[in-house]
Amino acid sequence: MKTALIFGVSGQDGALLSRLLLEKGYRVVGVSRDAMLSRFQNLDKVGVKDHVELVSASINDFRSVLHALKNHQPDEVYNLAGQSSVGLSFEHPVETFESISIANLNLLEAIRFLNFPVKFYNACSSEMFGNTDGKAVDEASKLNPRSPYAVAKAASYWQTANYREAYDLFACSGILFNHESWLRPDRFVTRKVVKSACRISRGSDEKLYLGDMSIERDWGWAPEYVEGMWLMLQQKKAEDFLLATGQTNRLEDFVCKVFDTLGLSWHDHVCQDRSLLRPADIVSIRANPEKAKRKLGWNPRFKMADVAEKMVSAELEGMHSVLTEKKHV
Repeated sequence: MKTALIFGVSGQDGALLSRLLLEKGYRVVGVSRDAMLSRFQNLDKVGVKDHVELVSASINDFRSVLHALKNHQPDEVYNLAGQSSVGLSFEHPVETFESISIANLNLLEAIRFLNFPVKFYNACSSEMFGNTDGKAVDEASKLNPRSPYAVAKAASYWQTANYREAYDLFACSGILFNHESWLRPDRFVTRKVVKSACRISRGSDEKLYLGDMSIERDWGWAPEYVEGMWLMLQQKKAEDFLLATGQTNRLEDFVCKVFDTLGLSWHDHVCQDRSLLRPADIVSIRANPEKAKRKLGWNPRFKMADVAEKMVSAELEGMHSVLTEKKHV
């Protein structure tokens, strides 16, 4: 039985990856800053909380990371931790950099120090590329980060490459484009749109306020992306891979699809709020995921329209269960 150590187990990707690895027969150890106090709601939502060994460790503290690795001696380590909001990174740049870049360095250095035969995965982001000017980026494209979050991810990307080359570690980065699910926090625009639209469909007279709806992103379905993470660590040689659907859509297209799924016109319910605009943002970004398709056999089935429908369906099911519970109180 292989052991996987997941830092950031309480997030969307951590919960979905835990479920996937358990299905594959892994022993899964999930790391949290305080495992006794954390609620691990996402693990609950995917039905695996009772099957994941939950331990406490601070990823920003080298000694704490070292002890976690030494005590559990994992075959695979997944670094999914860190501040995950691009918008919030402008308000908390130092915390963002420390939770992503310094934390990643702690993990790499601990693996090097212990000299375990560990396979290491670092979660990177398409935000590192900045605007692509209509061109599709791949693993060899130039990085041009435009937010504190992207700068931190770029630093972790180069750290991982450096340790792979300098110390011959099996260390790779997954450059993931936007991947969504019902587990996203409310601060993510996709979940914000879906939750508001579903409340409106139930009779709410609220308005949905958004920033720039002309931005273009490549949206995929998160459960497929965690499989891509796992596939990267099953290779004989450590390499970086870009995961994306290869299809780019405007935020307006996503909003339209969500409201259309609910039988509503978004024009009647959505307003622009300029206070929500970021100091710097990516206007458009496109991806070429050919390498992952060719070398990993990873080819996502679900595109933006599917993601919108799936998120709406999950939200309505959740709302229905809450309303049912209230009736029985």
